[in-house]
Amino acid sequence: MTEIFEEQRSMLFGIAYRMLGSVADAEDVLQDAWLRWNTVTTAVDNPAAYLSRIVTNLCLNKLRSAAATRESYVGPWLPEPLLAVPDDASETAEMAESISLGMLVVLESLSPLERAVFVLREVFGYSFEEVARMLHRTPASVRQVGHRARSHVQARRPRFDASDELRRQVTEQFMAACISGDLDKVMSLLAPDVTVWTDGGGKVRAALRPLYGPDAVSRFIAGVIARFEGDIESDLVAVNGRPGVLIASNGRIDTVADFDIVDGKITAIRAIRNPDKLPSP
Repeated sequence: MTEIFEEQRSMLFGIAYRMLGSVADAEDVLQDAWLRWNTVTTAVDNPAAYLSRIVTNLCLNKLRSAAATRESYVGPWLPEPLLAVPDDASETAEMAESISLGMLVVLESLSPLERAVFVLREVFGYSFEEVARMLHRTPASVRQVGHRARSHVQARRPRFDASDELRRQVTEQFMAACISGDLDKVMSLLAPDVTVWTDGGGKVRAALRPLYGPDAVSRFIAGVIARFEGDIESDLVAVNGRPGVLIASNGRIDTVADFDIVDGKITAIRAIRNPDKLPSP
């Protein structure tokens, strides 16, 4: 039983994290799934599908109980960043995109049922019939939910046209300009329609609404950096499988951010500052 579960762990974590946007919650779900798996006393023909069903329904239960908390969240909600990406994210381009912060924000805008169907069908390749059995629904109803979810995601999914190398170059230039206070350089790297989301969770300084345009974004960044105490360190790291940045001050991690880059310009910044979502130093 242990060996079978461990063989599926990466996939199960991938399902849970994509549905919940939280590493801690995904790990809790896997722990509960493990306990349920150990109560199985009969042979299971398809352990992967069986375990996927357990994890998906545990996630749906957690999302229902977390609905009130999400609605009362202070400021923009962003997923908990992954600095170590599950193995499944490297299998296909679709897998890699589905783990990005931008895509997880889009998935958050779906209903829990739509999210479950989309993740199981579009990301992990289960058939509508298999998803229907997992969710105890008819294939026709799951197909309808799946088409609706896919249309919603297609209309809102972020653009990814920059290579990792270009993403790293622009990220390095942008962070160097921010830390040195070179606002002209900062402005030159921002697209005219740039948008910034900052997730402080009501616990640290963060914009309570998205910021739009180079002027508002650069002034906000300058204000945040001016309030740092001591030395600022900026390290390029993989954030959910894409080049991003980890910012620390006096040895304490302050921010993890990723960037959408189109035509060499930054079109979106997602900055996670809520200390509950940041990795330990």
